[in-house]
Amino acid sequence: MPPFLSQRYDQLRRQYGALSSTCVVDSPITNAKFLSRNKDLALVAAGFSGGQGKSGVDAGPTALIEAGLAIQLRDHLRYNVHYDDKIHYCNDIVPDSDPDHRGMKNPQATSVVTQKLSSHIFSHAKEGRFVVTLGGDHSIAIGTISGTAKATRERLNRDMAVIWVDAHADINTPETSDSGNIHGMPLAFLTGLASEKGGKPFGWLNSEELRISTTKLVYIGLRDVDHGEKRLLRENGIAAFSMHDVDQYGIGKVMDMALAWIGNDTPIHLSFDIDALDPMWAPSTGTAVRRGLTLREGSFIAECVHDTGSLIAMDLVEVNPSLEQEGAEKTVEAAISIVRCALGETLL
Repeated sequence: MPPFLSQRYDQLRRQYGALSSTCVVDSPITNAKFLSRNKDLALVAAGFSGGQGKSGVDAGPTALIEAGLAIQLRDHLRYNVHYDDKIHYCNDIVPDSDPDHRGMKNPQATSVVTQKLSSHIFSHAKEGRFVVTLGGDHSIAIGTISGTAKATRERLNRDMAVIWVDAHADINTPETSDSGNIHGMPLAFLTGLASEKGGKPFGWLNSEELRISTTKLVYIGLRDVDHGEKRLLRENGIAAFSMHDVDQYGIGKVMDMALAWIGNDTPIHLSFDIDALDPMWAPSTGTAVRRGLTLREGSFIAECVHDTGSLIAMDLVEVNPSLEQEGAEKTVEAAISIVRCALGETLL
């Protein structure tokens, strides 16, 4: 049993005893609880790679678009897709000089790019549209999640939950990170566990309207978690389902528990790192870790979140088509499958 559930075990056992794990989607577009334009979808391509050190992840959005994702969302799943036909690299705002700060690499570049992305996501989310963002490395979630969090508070006067599907916890503070790569820190800044003063990198995140609560954060698929991150998860009682939990309970029960933790009256932002999948299914990613989710388990997660009617936004990140000559196509296909499932594709 995950540590954060220990005090609620009896309650959860009673609650789940009569449940069967059937997250089946009836139609391509579920009645959305929190979207005023549930058939409108904003597609944002964020080709940013400065949150980590390997080249090529900035080409992830291009690979997904060229494989037909935008067309599939429009023609197969019947969304009104708002896409500006651009890959947003933001090279024009990246500073020429970007020295390390608190051990973080590329702090100014990552800060200014994610701040601009946050405003861009907010502009769509405030209109009640579903927002899909294609990365890029996972540091872009600083921008995507802060943008949807702000829009959700302004439009609905509600806090938002985040389901983070990933092999890694990405909640290092600058001080606990061994690498200094900011794609391993987004949730520390988004929850306020790490912060900066105004005028410093990420000082713009000091506003509470841009942050999320640790009580509304749920992890699925963890299997490579740093020592400092484990301490932060335990100290803050963060809901975290590792691959051990998936193995022990099955993905159906894990999704029952994860969604029960969030509740049925909370908007959800799904942030999906393709390295949550085992490298058998997604080899072309920068930090692949063995013994991960199968493609079917990843798809099931997306289907279940869609079926709640609470999903308002999602990220699909860390596809790096340059790393695997043969595996790139398989990884792109897996990523597209995950997005389609989150947006309502069904098996029948």
